[in-house]
Amino acid sequence: MDIRFISSLTADDENAFAPALLKAVATILDQFPIAYTVRIETTGAQVFQQTHHSFESPIASLPRVDTAKARVGSVV
Repeated sequence: MDIRFISSLTADDENAFAPALLKAVATILDQFPIAYTVRIETTGAQVFQQTHHSFESPIASLPRVDTAKARVGSVV
């Protein structure tokens, strides 16, 4: 998803406002189990970025089936 905001702020105002906006958006997105990157590029050529990895839980190990003993249609 790519979202663009066009502002009427001056370059100095954008540079002051961008970190607060980034923090507010990151606080909201941190509540969801998603990976994201928020990047704000100001007209003053400053870049503010926040990256968060998803909350993937490790896959539980499945019981190993001994294929030498397993037969089609049997319950292991």
